[in-house]
Amino acid sequence: MQADATALAEAIREGRLTSRAAMLASLSAAQSQQGLGAVAYQDAERGLAAADGIDALSAEERGAMPFAGVPTLGKDLGGPFAGFPVTAGSRLMVRRGGHVDSDLAERFRASGLCLFGLTTSPEFGLSLASEPEIGPVARNPLAPDLSAGGSSGGAAAAVAAGIVSIAHATDAGGSIRVPAACCGLVGLKPSRGLMPAGPQFGNHLGGIATELAVSRSVRDTASIFATLSGDARGPYPPVALQSAPQGSLRIGVLSGTGDDLPTTSERGDVVEEAARHLESLGHSRVSVPFSAVEEIAETSRRAFVDIVCINLADTFTRFNLDAAKTEVLTQAVIERGLSISASGLWQSLNAMVLVSRDLWRLFDGIDCLLSPMLSSQPLPLGSFPSNHRDTDLHFHRMAAFAPLAALANASGFPALTLPFGADQQGLPLPLQLMAPMGAEPLLLQLAAALEQDQRWQHRFPIAGWPS
Repeated sequence: MQADATALAEAIREGRLTSRAAMLASLSAAQSQQGLGAVAYQDAERGLAAADGIDALSAEERGAMPFAGVPTLGKDLGGPFAGFPVTAGSRLMVRRGGHVDSDLAERFRASGLCLFGLTTSPEFGLSLASEPEIGPVARNPLAPDLSAGGSSGGAAAAVAAGIVSIAHATDAGGSIRVPAACCGLVGLKPSRGLMPAGPQFGNHLGGIATELAVSRSVRDTASIFATLSGDARGPYPPVALQSAPQGSLRIGVLSGTGDDLPTTSERGDVVEEAARHLESLGHSRVSVPFSAVEEIAETSRRAFVDIVCINLADTFTRFNLDAAKTEVLTQAVIERGLSISASGLWQSLNAMVLVSRDLWRLFDGIDCLLSPMLSSQPLPLGSFPSNHRDTDLHFHRMAAFAPLAALANASGFPALTLPFGADQQGLPLPLQLMAPMGAEPLLLQLAAALEQDQRWQHRFPIAGWPS
């Protein structure tokens, strides 16, 4: 049996495990693995109350919930979830009070997921590592001296370590996909307009940000996507999901990322292996040179930087927050945002629109783009320091680690990562699949076909997994 959140929910529905027992196991795992730094905040009382609420339901009521009784964690950024005070990884924010549920949080709870804490993120999500100065530092369960990625690094570490089987995550420039790739998980960034962002639309960042989860299986990702997506009620027009196509697909294959932001040969080779596997299933290969996306990928990264900097600067100005209480890099990002003119912002936003246009043109000749997710194995802890003011250097480091991540955010296209084998150190070799707006069913279909080859095995069991 595949050990994932879907199977854990099935065990609870069948009476082989209670939701309370699953929650107690997750709480125990979080406690015993504190050194991993995955969990930034927890509330055992709320977690157990949620679990007891599921156990009190009838079998029929639990059966209507895809994840009934499954313990989970929110991210300390995004959401929010009522009763779980978010600090966004910053000493500026104090963990007191709480929030009302966002629309997304309501759907999380309605699916049967039982929240007991928040996972580590970098301060204000500004990094592809999750190592805020206030702590904890999220370590990679597969190699604790390496990063778990960011900004949903705590979520990925918790799922890979088995503390939970699935966890909330957000993505504005790769923040679902990069940590999933670092830790051997599945991560989907949905199409713009598919996920609810209300009632305040506070995390959409001009359209580049969205929320979903990191998981241990394609079927978990497919299930939570189906459960949470749709009827977003703004701020963007609704997206119509395309049915998963039948028959042969045209797989665009991009195995290298150029000389300026190179990908290691091992990670390029796994793209070729995946392409051959898909060809063996009847799909056709279309070679895509890096030059076909180089310019729009660079434009996407510039738009991401401008939007993130301006958003943070506006947040601090609008709410009269004390930037002096933040990390040095955060202060520099705020200053950079304040220095961008209205004309400069407009140019970035317009360029982002043209990225979508040009990417649509690429997909006139292919159905899906297969590429590397990361340029190298997960980086050592400390590779994205925040004790300096060189924002150009920081954002370049991010681009060098995940050269094609921001392309999906700027365009609004969906993108999915999953591992397709391991390197000589036992670390995952992740792929990225990208397709046009509303083509999540296609991505999930191809990801499931790749997953069935069983090239990647999770190293740690899920807490509470029934023997």
